[in-house]
Amino acid sequence: MPPDLLALTADLIAIPSVSLNETAIADFVEERLAQRAPSLECIRIGDNVIARTNAGHERRLLVGGHLDTVPADQNENPRIEGDSLFGLGAADMKGGLAVMLTLAEAAHALGSRLRMDLTVVFYVAEEITEEHNGLRVLFAEHPDLVAADLAILMEPTGAWVEAGCQGSLTVEATFAGVRAHSARPWMGDNAIHAASQALARIAAHNSESVSVDGLEYRESIQVVHFEGGVANNVVPDSDVMRVNRRFAPAYDTQTALAQVSALLEGAESVAVLNDSPAAPPNLMNPLIAEFIGTNDLAVRPKLGWTDVARFTSHGVPALNFGPGNPEIAHTHGEFVERVELDACYAVLARFIGLI
Repeated sequence: MPPDLLALTADLIAIPSVSLNETAIADFVEERLAQRAPSLECIRIGDNVIARTNAGHERRLLVGGHLDTVPADQNENPRIEGDSLFGLGAADMKGGLAVMLTLAEAAHALGSRLRMDLTVVFYVAEEITEEHNGLRVLFAEHPDLVAADLAILMEPTGAWVEAGCQGSLTVEATFAGVRAHSARPWMGDNAIHAASQALARIAAHNSESVSVDGLEYRESIQVVHFEGGVANNVVPDSDVMRVNRRFAPAYDTQTALAQVSALLEGAESVAVLNDSPAAPPNLMNPLIAEFIGTNDLAVRPKLGWTDVARFTSHGVPALNFGPGNPEIAHTHGEFVERVELDACYAVLARFIGLI
């Protein structure tokens, strides 16, 4: 009897796991693995849960997914309508977690007959700042637990392979002026007016699409925060602008910083707040090519940053592949469909020799 992935996803949605509050869902995952996949080595580090086979195969596949969700938007309770499941994290990424759990259980049942060893990594705090990310901790303190020949991140992709990922750079620019009474502006220098020139350059900037390995990565640069002003009768003497740059894998973060800094000409200072490198699609890697070719999967570029970049930076080829539509992640109406859950499970199960 095939696994009911939709029902398992609903069970996972019913366990709240907003970032930094993943203990309950980590307990659920750990207990289920102990009951249904006892032959797998299971390790818990904080609220990160890792389970793996140790059959001695030459190759190891790692499948990873984050336990946390963004805060609820009156959608914390799962609701099934036909073959669709609505609820917080349905797409991002409780559906992917259900696939991972079921893979681990099937790997226990098949034992050494797998084509390759399997590691499943359930980690915390992907949806918030880098300092809390569970994978960051594992790579820094337990690199052996995340070693693999290929890593697949169960980010929602609609069962497409989303190759590589964009880099992300956020900077904070400060513009200086001279304070004065607003009735005598000629005695001062308006910092907001000074910043407006940079704002105009950014607004007029035409972000291009950059081709990498035949995939078109659409770039962007956006002002995401602006703060300035003292009072209604004061010419402001300073303001702060934050700018986010999403860049293609053709560029490194230093190139991205140079691009942003040129648009921020006139700023007193430009400080880097976040610096996350892009990951190339790596489509010529033998295991990535095998995964795509064996299953005849459609491929597109990943828009946004994912932990694929983290694996890539540590020498582990990686890709994004999971159930759910990425365009509805983090929305009130987030949902996942049974057909995508079943399709993702079948692809992964076939790849490691479960079916």
